[in-house]
Amino acid sequence: MQNLIYPVIATVIAWILGALFTKMLIPFLEKKQFRQFVREEGPQSHLSKTGTPSMGGIAIINAAAAAALAVTAAAGELDIRVVGVILLMYLFALIGFIDDYEKAIKKNNAGISPKQKIIMQFGFSLAFALFAAYYSYAAFGMVGGTEVWIPFIDKYVDFGILYIPFEIFVLVAFSNSVNLTDGLDGLASGVTALVCICMVVVGTAFLFKGEPIIFGAVAGGCLGFLMFNKNPAKIFMGDTGSMALGGVLAGGAIMMKLEFLLAIAGLVYVLEALSVIIQVAYFKRTRKRIFKMAPLHHHFELCGMSERKVVAMFWAATLVFCLLAILIMNI
Repeated sequence: MQNLIYPVIATVIAWILGALFTKMLIPFLEKKQFRQFVREEGPQSHLSKTGTPSMGGIAIINAAAAAALAVTAAAGELDIRVVGVILLMYLFALIGFIDDYEKAIKKNNAGISPKQKIIMQFGFSLAFALFAAYYSYAAFGMVGGTEVWIPFIDKYVDFGILYIPFEIFVLVAFSNSVNLTDGLDGLASGVTALVCICMVVVGTAFLFKGEPIIFGAVAGGCLGFLMFNKNPAKIFMGDTGSMALGGVLAGGAIMMKLEFLLAIAGLVYVLEALSVIIQVAYFKRTRKRIFKMAPLHHHFELCGMSERKVVAMFWAATLVFCLLAILIMNI
């Protein structure tokens, strides 16, 4: 597909920039003492990760933004839609940065309070949902406004007054789900790269222009970062990265009206979040646990699987989910 050229170029540029930015960022973060503090209640094997530089998401988002802006400009697709999604990525990165700063500099391992975090997420999500209600479109420009594509029945449904709260939920849910997934070396960065590549394939097949370039750039940024984040990780993305990635994934999908397809391709994120919700709800009710530990990746670790095997399994599962998403779209 000819439309794949620009997203592929964006991926390659962001990959190179992501690797360079990450390599330069590691000594800087070490010097400034921006280091990871591992929760004592987590798996004991993770305590050795304490002191590893965090906030590596700075490299991912800057590599992705630079590549996306440069390539969309070269392709003549740099418009308010592209700027809106990239701005959203930075706004969610800001939430994560504040949280990381509290943990690393102020030595507050809890970070900012859940209430503070949700207020900022809600505010940014509300602004973007209103933006998307006016600027999002799909079906070759024939569908717009408050309509959303529903898989399996292959129809666009007008959510009407429910559109804004629905998109707020999508943005908040995905930003937190990616954040929960970021618990093992290379897990979130690898899963996100695969999901973004899936969205590139879907987006280009349906003649979207700017969004596939953004997804390609984010995939490249993650792959460049993954070169240093794979086990044993030399750097972590921190909440700065995971919040930003969740925001840009949801934002790009919203602009293409493919929120439900993103949930299928990114089913690993959904399962990670559900495992936490189920664990907490069941424990409050029975004082017992369903999983050995939540999120789900920790459960498999405590079942005896090595960290690398768990990550490989989740990558493989994501690949299957992405292929399913592509199959659903009849590409």
